[in-house]
Amino acid sequence: MKIDYQPIGTIHSPFKTVNGMPIQPSGAAGVRGTVEINRKFKEGLKDLDGFSHIILIYHFHRSTGCNLLVRPFVDNVERGLFATRAPSRPNPIGLSVVRLVGIDACTLTIEGVDVLDGTPLLDIKPYVPDFDHPDFTSIGWLEKTHKAARSCKSDNRFMPPRRSGKKKTDSF
Repeated sequence: MKIDYQPIGTIHSPFKTVNGMPIQPSGAAGVRGTVEINRKFKEGLKDLDGFSHIILIYHFHRSTGCNLLVRPFVDNVERGLFATRAPSRPNPIGLSVVRLVGIDACTLTIEGVDVLDGTPLLDIKPYVPDFDHPDFTSIGWLEKTHKAARSCKSDNRFMPPRRSGKKKTDSF
């Protein structure tokens, strides 16, 4: 089975390199960005302006491969990839819940953006607390470290290894 997604737009942020960018929207409080939606999808934005928050689903466009065991940003213990939010994944798909500040034609202004500038957007969904926020949750190993995401910044740990003769890039 082949799965083929096409971007519906592009996320723009102040983050041009991976180093030093927030690792979660909670660490990007007050950071504004924009989402440019392809014109052919403009009609799909109808009624989105009534939501305070939206879920952005995007492609980690600089991700190259993954390891099934990783050392997450907020911990020094090696964890199973699927128990983390590490950006290097078998299917490099990310999601962020951001505040929707406004919509002007095909441009969404957002706040709490934690993605690299130029990230391809795959989909948008409205954030609905009754659907998206269970009354009771257990967050496993993150129980002790999840608040560190507010101040933790990205580093090179998920970047591809340096190859001799090639310049190192800021990619996942």
